[in-house]
Amino acid sequence: MITGEIKSQVDKVWNTFWSGGISNPLEVIEQITYLLFLKRLDERQTLAEKKANLLGQPIENPVFPSGSDPKGRPYADLRWSRFKGFGRDEMFTVFSEAIFPFLRNELPKLSNGEESTYSHHMRDAQFKIPNPGVLQQVVDIIDGINMDGRDTKGDLYEYMLSKLASAGTNGQFRTPRHIIDMMVAMTAPKPNEAICDPASGTCGFLVQAGEYLRKNHENLLTNAESSKFFHNQQFHGFDFDNTMLRIGSMNMLLHGVENPDISYRDSLADLHSTEEEKYDVILANPPFAGSLDYDNVAKDLLTLVKTKKTELLFLALFIRLLKPGGRAAVIVPDGVLFGSTKAHKELRKTLVEGHKLDAVVKLPSGVFKPYAGVSTAILFFTKTNSGGTDNVWFYDVRSDGFSLDDKRTPLGSSDLPEVLSRWKERTTAELTRARTEQSFCVPLSEIADNDYDLSLNRYREIEHEDVEHAAPEEILAALDQLEAEISQGMAELRELLK
Repeated sequence: MITGEIKSQVDKVWNTFWSGGISNPLEVIEQITYLLFLKRLDERQTLAEKKANLLGQPIENPVFPSGSDPKGRPYADLRWSRFKGFGRDEMFTVFSEAIFPFLRNELPKLSNGEESTYSHHMRDAQFKIPNPGVLQQVVDIIDGINMDGRDTKGDLYEYMLSKLASAGTNGQFRTPRHIIDMMVAMTAPKPNEAICDPASGTCGFLVQAGEYLRKNHENLLTNAESSKFFHNQQFHGFDFDNTMLRIGSMNMLLHGVENPDISYRDSLADLHSTEEEKYDVILANPPFAGSLDYDNVAKDLLTLVKTKKTELLFLALFIRLLKPGGRAAVIVPDGVLFGSTKAHKELRKTLVEGHKLDAVVKLPSGVFKPYAGVSTAILFFTKTNSGGTDNVWFYDVRSDGFSLDDKRTPLGSSDLPEVLSRWKERTTAELTRARTEQSFCVPLSEIADNDYDLSLNRYREIEHEDVEHAAPEEILAALDQLEAEISQGMAELRELLK
């Protein structure tokens, strides 16, 4: 855990960036990321030098070679241990004129192995630190933090990324950590499984999947085969924003995943022949941007569902990417559950009849506040290509442990631990639970009779006495649900009238 002192130092740097004219929090994180990467490169080479001296052998593929760069600056000056000691004006000159061009242009040619993912994404990076004073302040703080431990590095970066959630328009890049942890625990990834997030952003899902694997498989990194798979083949993230690719790659590196596959891809536009049935687990909260033109959608997705709606296209994509037997946990807007268009119904039928829909977990509408009040749910399904849905398990999350207003104040209790415990009983005790409770099961035949409607309220039974004594938050939740259904109905009516 990082201390309050370190947090206050990071906050100070953050404010300095803002006063210096960098108001986009993604850009602030990106600029700090370059310095973290430089420090990491120097640490790696120092370790390699110690090993080489011990064995009496030269270093193989040094990141900082002997000699000078194309402008005559010794590569030794570019190393963090040397660079941090320069006066602030010289530091600024060296970083802007030598180190940054080295990271962007030369490093991708020199480096291999663990650094290749991040260095590859440096090619179109831009240096935007406004002045020598800001640079020196950031360098001093980073150098003063003992980042020997993976947890400290990861926590520091997570603290920076948490600022996206309070930054308005950039909040969509972050799914709350406790929601991610629940989704990961419910899918329970295994050491030999390939995990993918086709809308990876800052790679929060992939990071937490890695943490889950470390925690639950103690021999994961001591076994040579599973360790190699973990660092090089287990994690796959796609995004079409180069800034997010750099930030996501660094997030993975600082959480101890050496060479993840974090790559540029427009997941809905690019054809998927090389990725089809490649992944065991998909974890995602894809963007719901509305509609795309058919010309901008991959033809192999349109064969699964003829639609322009991004939320349906992403679901079709996840089905295509999963191996038979693969599992998915994905966040969708409520409209996916009850939308009445042909595409909505066909896709829900595909999930229920063609594969195995395991669960629908309804989230409160305030989970993504303050930057979005959209009502959402999590779909859990297994790709089978042959059906297998007997009962669908529903859970109505009324509290995720935080208030549902813009402040998102921590509360004393949360439904999420119970979600996980009841999920494990979905084929046993949950089958007999009454429809008046927070969780219950609905048989396939009943769902089919209701046009494959997956909204929890379609199947819930309400006791009159419960309505008379309903708590205010329950009434508000019901009103939010009604508002979402009315909004969805109006949107569909407008679509039909076009």
